[in-house]
Amino acid sequence: MRPAGVSNPSDYRPAPGTIPDEPGVYRFYDRYDRVIYVGKAKSLRSRLSSYFQDITALHPRTAQMVTTGTRVDWTVVGTEVEALALEYSWIKEFDPRFNVRYRDDKSYPSLAVTLNEEFPRLQVMRGPKKRGVRYFGPYAHAWAIRETLDLLTRVFPARTCSNGVFKRHGQMGRPCLLGYLDKCSAPCIGRVDAEQHREIVDEFCEFMAGRSDAIERRLRRRMLQASENLEFEKAARLRDDLTALSKATEKNAIVLPDGTDCDVVAFAQDDLEASVQVFHVRGGRVRGRHGWVVDKVEAVTTAELVEQYLLQVYGAEETALVVPATVLVPELPPDVDAVTERLSELRQGRVAVRVPQRGAKKDLLQTVERNALEAFNQHRLKRASDLTARSQALNELQEALELDDAPLRIECVDVSHVQGTNVVASLVVFEDGLPKKSDYRRYTIRGALRDGESIDVHQARAGEGVDDTAAIAEVVTRRFRRLLDDKDEPAVDDGRPRRFAYPPNLFVVDGGAPQVAAASDALTELGVTDVAVIGIAKRLEEIWVPGQDDPYILPRSSEAMYLIQRLRDEAHRFAITFHRQKRGKAMLVSELDGVRGLGEAKRKALLGKFGSVRALRKAEVDELMTVEGIGPATARSIHQALHAEEAPPTRIDPRTGEVLDTQ
Repeated sequence: MRPAGVSNPSDYRPAPGTIPDEPGVYRFYDRYDRVIYVGKAKSLRSRLSSYFQDITALHPRTAQMVTTGTRVDWTVVGTEVEALALEYSWIKEFDPRFNVRYRDDKSYPSLAVTLNEEFPRLQVMRGPKKRGVRYFGPYAHAWAIRETLDLLTRVFPARTCSNGVFKRHGQMGRPCLLGYLDKCSAPCIGRVDAEQHREIVDEFCEFMAGRSDAIERRLRRRMLQASENLEFEKAARLRDDLTALSKATEKNAIVLPDGTDCDVVAFAQDDLEASVQVFHVRGGRVRGRHGWVVDKVEAVTTAELVEQYLLQVYGAEETALVVPATVLVPELPPDVDAVTERLSELRQGRVAVRVPQRGAKKDLLQTVERNALEAFNQHRLKRASDLTARSQALNELQEALELDDAPLRIECVDVSHVQGTNVVASLVVFEDGLPKKSDYRRYTIRGALRDGESIDVHQARAGEGVDDTAAIAEVVTRRFRRLLDDKDEPAVDDGRPRRFAYPPNLFVVDGGAPQVAAASDALTELGVTDVAVIGIAKRLEEIWVPGQDDPYILPRSSEAMYLIQRLRDEAHRFAITFHRQKRGKAMLVSELDGVRGLGEAKRKALLGKFGSVRALRKAEVDELMTVEGIGPATARSIHQALHAEEAPPTRIDPRTGEVLDTQ
């Protein structure tokens, strides 16, 4: 008997002769009509036929993919370049489960110079590139940029402060601490004018671009001249500047003597995974690096991995990588001409993809390959432990709860409030034992229906507590009602997962028997019978199952208990974060009631700028004016409202409980 959720590829194999013998892009779908794999082919007929052969002859990940799928479709295109572009756009849009995905958990920072401002600023910047800003990097860590700036601002004293600080010190007529330490030329108070400050910034950019020799020679001449003129303090200061430059250049040693700008990509791999490392070389120096470990769905070659890397990483907004003029790779991609044309379109300039044969570039590629191998070895050591633990946890849960299948998708709900105010709930999702943050959901509790009676949890009286069961019942009802509504609607267009429409194998609530009963009753009322429900009570970490008088105790050291605890803690963290945001907005509204001209949009802008009421209270009037729409009069009114004298605290006699005189 075939296990649940596993299909037979022969059931959905296209009829012979119906697949065109032309280039195109194809998509596999699962039973929920989600796109699980996107691929391209010079010949769709030849490529798709390779999937519908003996399962035992397929790559393990490919076999898993075709048995997960329930149908396949394709789109015919005119050229290979069109196929490359369409495959890339669909992978980015559908995020297929079985595709190789080059994704970081963060955007890498760059050292940015805001040349579009009158007084350019040096700063750390992430995200998409902005017009008029020159970037150096990316760097692996923001602290590396700050360390570089700390060394170089003594030689190139350009401003690094925000516009608000710059404006405030200009009004005060005195520089900040960096100005007193000679690490800023203090253009805010007119110590240098705009032209002189831009000369400093231009020299800084010249140095960061790799043209440091001329600057060092110029400083050395000035140092010798000062020494000959018996200006020993000036000579000593210039000597220290040279030392700072030397330290900065040592951090980014010259690897390509011709000052090349390029990226160097290398791989280390086995049958199931591949480690990717890329060094970003600018002006002959290594300015940053990226690394990924990706799953391989099929037995792809190094050349095919190169192609997937070039098409998926460059131009993606989340990585913020610019296509360089030259990319050095271990092997050329199969469709090198089409790939080069696609990269040239992204760069809006000519791009060369090359395999270095000798010299410094070949040596650098070998260095990157060693880094890829080291990262891969470290990943395999860690992953071996993680995979074993996650599989063990899911198997233990299946056995303990007597489930038909291992709970590959688990959802957990938690409620957060303070004495019945700002009641919110979170719903987090784990798939294959790992968080799937794209599926997290947040709920504002409006009031739950239970036993035919409307319960408003916001109006719970002090001392009586809040009906958490009503809140949990509301979340369960809203989450699974959406699931049922989506099932009644037509399938989503082209497999795009626009809605949260995939049921869990296991649903966990943070609480004991009452909370579990509320969730179970809500599911029963909706007619959902194929989702297991449990609760975890905080005091003794007991597992409660609907309809049972006694809890189940998982071994404290078991992987199953550890997984449930992680799930519960993540739901709690997510709920607390949302609750604090709601509470902060409520506090902001109450504190600023009565400020003329301050509506909801401006309150949101204030909170978005300063993050909290505490930070807003510390802000000066000129800082408040940096928020769009806040003028001088409104800023002064906000400042006065936040700094109004508070009433003296009430004192209570600890023995009698009587209120004492507050004077």
